[in-house]
Amino acid sequence: MVNNQLVQLLKAGVHFGHKANYLNPKMIPYIFAEKNGRHILDLIQTSFLLNEACIFVKKAAQQQKSILFIGTSSKISKIIAQEAIKSNSFYICHRWLGGLLTNWKTVKTRIERLKLLEKQEENGNFNLLPKKEAAIIKKELKKLKIYFNGIKDMQNIPDIIIIINPEQDLTAIKESINLNLPIISIIDSNCDPDLVTFPIPGNNDSILSVKLILSELSKNILDGRLEKEN
Repeated sequence: MVNNQLVQLLKAGVHFGHKANYLNPKMIPYIFAEKNGRHILDLIQTSFLLNEACIFVKKAAQQQKSILFIGTSSKISKIIAQEAIKSNSFYICHRWLGGLLTNWKTVKTRIERLKLLEKQEENGNFNLLPKKEAAIIKKELKKLKIYFNGIKDMQNIPDIIIIINPEQDLTAIKESINLNLPIISIIDSNCDPDLVTFPIPGNNDSILSVKLILSELSKNILDGRLEKEN
C-alpha cells in the first residue's frame, strides 16, 4: 500500500519543491536532495505524514467534527470545492476575508443575507423590482456567493482547517492559530512547518499534487462520516 502511494506521489510531482534560494531553513529535515537548483522533497516522509493526517481527519469525521478546506489560488479553486463537497465539508476557494473566523458573528450576518437573497431570487421577487434595483441586488448576490457559498451551511467556527498554501493564506493560518484550531497543510520548501499541526511536505503549486493529497484526505473524511452513519 505504502509503495503504491509513493508511486502515486511521484507521478503527481508531489516531490518537486521550490527553487533552492526560496528555502525556509525549517524545511531542511523534509528535503531529500537538491537537483538543478530545485529542492526535492522526501516522499517517504510525505507519505507517512499524509497518512497521519488521514487518520486524524477520519477520526474527526467519525466524531462529526466540521472541516474547512482553504485554497485561494485560482488554478486550484475547482479542486478545493470538489474535494470539500465530496467529503461533506466546507470550503473557501476565493480571496480570504480577514476576520472570517475571528469575527464569525459578523460573517454569519453576511451568510444570512446570502440565504435571504437566494430565497428571494428563487421566489421570483427580483422580477418585481425596477431593473436598476434588481441589477444592484443581483450583483450583491453574485459577490456573496463567491465569498460564502462554500460555508453557507456552516453553523459555527470549524473544528479543523485544511489549508493548501500557508504562505498565500497566512491570514487564515493566523486566525486558526488564534482560535487553537488544528491545521493540516501542504508544506512546500518555502513554508514554515511550525505554523501548522499536521504538515504534509509537498508541492502546493501543482494541480496534480494538490488533487492527489486532497483526494486522500477527503476520502478518509468521507469514510469517517459513513462509518458514523452506519
